[in-house]
Amino acid sequence: MIDDLEYNTEREHLIIPEYGRHLQKMINHAKTRETKEERNRLAKAIISVMGNLQPHLRDVPDFQHKLWDQLFIMADFDIDVDSPYDKPIKEVLQARPEPLKYPQNHPKYRFYGNNIKTMIDVAITWEDGEMKDALVYTIANHMKKCFLNWNKDTVEDSVIYDHLFELSEGKLNLKNSTEDLSDSSSLLRTKSKYGNKGGKKNKKKYSNNRKRY
Repeated sequence: MIDDLEYNTEREHLIIPEYGRHLQKMINHAKTRETKEERNRLAKAIISVMGNLQPHLRDVPDFQHKLWDQLFIMADFDIDVDSPYDKPIKEVLQARPEPLKYPQNHPKYRFYGNNIKTMIDVAITWEDGEMKDALVYTIANHMKKCFLNWNKDTVEDSVIYDHLFELSEGKLNLKNSTEDLSDSSSLLRTKSKYGNKGGKKNKKKYSNNRKRY
């Protein structure tokens, strides 16, 4: 009896493991039937069993089509039966998707990030006026904050203005501006974290005169 034991490592690979090995054997048996009439009868019975094993597919639109496609996939597309739907094409299902094209941006000042450059490009397209001026100063303040996150030391506004001028290709110029950007300390200010409400007031007070036993 020990010699007749069969391990999963010695068995054939399951194409869709969720259905189990018994269903795979049923499909393999259906493939060996000589008459098409018998193969069609077995295929319909297998589809019925697959539907019972995967009840969540009942909520999927046209789930019968999905079950028939899975039948052909588990048969390795090598079963001659009449399907009520178009038979899936092996080459189409196994085709590898094209690689995604990721943006390859290499900004000169990486600590500002790519979003800053996008904001600058948008600001350039705006008409001159108060709205554009407000947007440009907002961008400059955000640049200063990003710079301070990268370098905790203070930074002069003139450095931010130079970088803004360079990143906008000279189209946004604040070098002669008399208005200062936000203070470095306010940009780096973080909210204090509180534990229990009331702070130390909620702490239990213990008496130093404890009884000794």
